[in-house]
Amino acid sequence: MEVSLKIPEGKQVIEKYGNGRFMVSDHYHEGSILVLPDLTESWSVQRFSEVSLKTLSSFVEKSDEIEVLIIGCGAKGEFITPAFRNSLKEKGLIVDAMDTGAACRTYNVLLSEGRNVAAALIAVD
Repeated sequence: MEVSLKIPEGKQVIEKYGNGRFMVSDHYHEGSILVLPDLTESWSVQRFSEVSLKTLSSFVEKSDEIEVLIIGCGAKGEFITPAFRNSLKEKGLIVDAMDTGAACRTYNVLLSEGRNVAAALIAVD
């Protein structure tokens, strides 16, 4: 599936997702990824049950730079428990979870609005 948005200069825009990989700003990344406006890196998480404060630690460290964290849960959206949501909030992260496709689109829209958004995206087939 392809996501079509004009790429802001120097920002990490998600252009395609599926087949177990992502295309971000003209570069393919195999597997799950963590995306910030200025950086994309590999993420070891393969399923939503693996998402934790530990697996999101790189975002926790940068929480003062992130307005909202979007979690792409895979093929379908998942429920973030109130306890986990609160633990992220205590670390300074406002989080929203949805299926990976919706997360890619939401990230791009917020990025195009000039927001400091981050995304933790589980790869989908």
